[in-house]
Amino acid sequence: MAEAQPISQNPDIRFLGKLLGNVIRHYGGDALYRRTEYIRSASVDRARGLADAASIDPGLDALSLDDTLAFVRGFMLFSMLANLAEDRQGVAAEPGAAIADAAARLRDDGISEEAIAALLQDALIAPVLTAHPTEVRRKSVIDHRNRIAELIHLRDAGAEETPEGEPVELAIERQIALLWQTRPLRRERLYVADEVETARTYFQDVFLPVLPSLYARWERSLGFRPPSFVRPGSWIGGDRDGNPFVTADSLRLALSRGAETAIAHYLDRLHALGAELSVSSTLADVEPAVIALAEASHDEAAARIDEPYRRAISGIYARLSATFEALAGHPPPRPTHIAADPYQTPEALAADLRVLGRSIGGAGGPLAGPGPLGRLIRAVETFGFHMATLDLRQNSAVHERVVGELLARAGVEADYAGLDEPGRVALLLRELHSTRLLSTPFADYSDETKSELEIVRAAAEAHRRYGPASIRAYIVSMCKSVSDLLEINILLKEAGLFAPGKAPAIMAVPLFETIADLEAAPFIMRDWFGLPGVADWARERGRQEVMLGYSDSNKDGGYLTSVWSLYRGSEALRDVFAEAGVAMQLFHGRGGAVGRGGGSSFAAIRGQPTGTVQGRIRITEQGEVIAAKYGTPESAATNLEAIAAATLLASLEPASLSGSDKARFEQAMADLSQSAFKAYRALVYDTDGFRSFFRQMTPIAEIATLKIGSRPASRTKSDAIEDLRAIPWVFSWSQARVMLPGWYGVGHALAGFSDKALLREMAAAWPFFAPTLANLEMVLAKSDMGIAARYAELVEDREAGAAIFGRIRDGWHRTRDALLDVTGQSRLLEKTPGLDISIRLRLPYIEPLNLLQIELLKRHRAGEADPRIAEGIQLSINAIATALRNSG
Repeated sequence: MAEAQPISQNPDIRFLGKLLGNVIRHYGGDALYRRTEYIRSASVDRARGLADAASIDPGLDALSLDDTLAFVRGFMLFSMLANLAEDRQGVAAEPGAAIADAAARLRDDGISEEAIAALLQDALIAPVLTAHPTEVRRKSVIDHRNRIAELIHLRDAGAEETPEGEPVELAIERQIALLWQTRPLRRERLYVADEVETARTYFQDVFLPVLPSLYARWERSLGFRPPSFVRPGSWIGGDRDGNPFVTADSLRLALSRGAETAIAHYLDRLHALGAELSVSSTLADVEPAVIALAEASHDEAAARIDEPYRRAISGIYARLSATFEALAGHPPPRPTHIAADPYQTPEALAADLRVLGRSIGGAGGPLAGPGPLGRLIRAVETFGFHMATLDLRQNSAVHERVVGELLARAGVEADYAGLDEPGRVALLLRELHSTRLLSTPFADYSDETKSELEIVRAAAEAHRRYGPASIRAYIVSMCKSVSDLLEINILLKEAGLFAPGKAPAIMAVPLFETIADLEAAPFIMRDWFGLPGVADWARERGRQEVMLGYSDSNKDGGYLTSVWSLYRGSEALRDVFAEAGVAMQLFHGRGGAVGRGGGSSFAAIRGQPTGTVQGRIRITEQGEVIAAKYGTPESAATNLEAIAAATLLASLEPASLSGSDKARFEQAMADLSQSAFKAYRALVYDTDGFRSFFRQMTPIAEIATLKIGSRPASRTKSDAIEDLRAIPWVFSWSQARVMLPGWYGVGHALAGFSDKALLREMAAAWPFFAPTLANLEMVLAKSDMGIAARYAELVEDREAGAAIFGRIRDGWHRTRDALLDVTGQSRLLEKTPGLDISIRLRLPYIEPLNLLQIELLKRHRAGEADPRIAEGIQLSINAIATALRNSG
């Protein structure tokens, strides 16, 4: 076996760890510091094999409850600071994950610059922020962490003092001290308004400044100015699936706060431009169009009479200020004394700004580059007046009930739910061809129907106020048939967003989630395009979107079957769309953990089937992934560029497999998936007592008490695995260090496959299979069957618990051994030393947290009522999730 590389902490980790130790000693006392240091060093020695694990006293028994809370906070903060240090060292960056690298690779493959430009003309890459609750940290904690990152950048640059005159290292230690004294847990549950505000800060602090700068870099790399093909999206305030707290008011709040944020940013940049563009008409040629803007501005200040750019900006600022007030409902922070009419569209604002750009850059030279004005134009083109496109989402069962009630109250059909699918489709098509509305102010509707009608009416209002880019998609969760999609258009029609003979103003998007749904998806979409007018709607709009769900397909069929079903479903959909002559856009509903589609986005996009990307892809970003990827401008730039580069390569790079290899590999993968599916279903759904085993072994019940989101943890009051949301399912297995959704069943499939040479060939040559194994390997490396066995002791039926856990443990060893055989390694992560060191660095800090959590769970479940026990459990959940990073 090859020796693992020694763990050498990078300088930032040593530096930040030393400061954290100083803070613990100062504020927690020397005794707490010594106990913490003893537990840390003992755990490190055990993890590195420097001493016999059985002979080392872990030191946990000496902790009082108060000390336990302090200790867990300390280990959580160390993990967070280690994450920060690793991010700064580029651990998350991937080779070739830049636009310049992708363009060079494509040119080497014979792809012309014209082909790249043509693709980007109609491209869309959209990271879509959601409020799915896997971020356990309070925003206050994340803010302090980001401030530390900023201060370390100052330190890197050689600065000894902050701009405020404070010594940089003291300022960093001060932020760590504030972290130590900041309550890590939320006392109240999050409301939708809180989630809206959290997302708004990411858009304001990261996306608004970062994307225009990235576009300037890409323009230099590509040699031409691409359109704004990377644009963010959001579900926050529009995703109602299982969340009764998202209403029409939530939708209005999300959109108004987005508009306010975007336009305030433009106003700030305009104000700065007014100070910068001091060009005098006596010293430079100025185009007549700029003079016209200056004359129309009503800026008559004598000091600026020969400064047409400043006068023009005064007028643009006044119009934009009026726009802000019209959309936000109050004046901007820096109002103007000039009265003006608001801009009706962001395109009109961009047109005025381009007038300035053409004139000032017309003579070439240094002023012809993008600069601040170019970045402002790019921001307006990218974010408009709506900031981020907001999706609507609701479950198909809700639509069925609402449409049924509308039809019954209108006297059209008393029992819509009783109709078969052909009957429903015929009825809905008749209604869509009629100009008559179903709803009336004289009927009495259920609260559910009233709420859904209010949503579509608020969406229509949004189109009028912010433009059609504000809401483009209405996603149907658990889509089972074309009637589920037609029902959306019935609701849109009630708000004037659908009219007979025209494409709907908002696109109905099916979400296929379970294994069965993914298999049915191509048949449903073929039927959809076969309906009168539907394919024409899609062509008029330019495309039809389909969303693929990673979380529920994994919970339904296990890791290997989930990723394979998604791959095959994408290929089948590609062919259906080609038959219909409609462009396809896939929306990938990925989570943070591997069990919910997590892992490298760069590798995942590049591994998509040929012909399924074509320059357009949307991907959900949720929970702790948002802070990890977009918590700082630097990490956001790295990740946004990675998904852009991957999309270019996936769209234009020649296929890497021959037809015969592709056929061989796909048949092998189908056989593997079938075997893995049987093993996974046999354990999770067909084993007596598994449901109780899962709920007693893991902290699933305690996770439900965390105030980390506005949505309930379960869809129903049932304790069935089918009814549990995928997030707590994956999250709880991660806490118990089993990580079962990310690997179980794979070992059965790989070990039972007879042609091991073929598996090795697939791992080396197939862009789909390689990242599938890489994600599996990462999950195995983060799991720990020794610690998991301690959690299994929490199961009340010891005999049944031991039997089920024995199957899990055996499955883990089988999976690890089979993976090593396929990848030609002697140990996990042997070929990825950076990730190996990262994980091995943090494992000694996770083990004591797990052991403490187990003891606290025992005491809590035994009925001990000390509130510090419940707090300790919640803190340990927070700390373990922080250390594992992508655990939700």
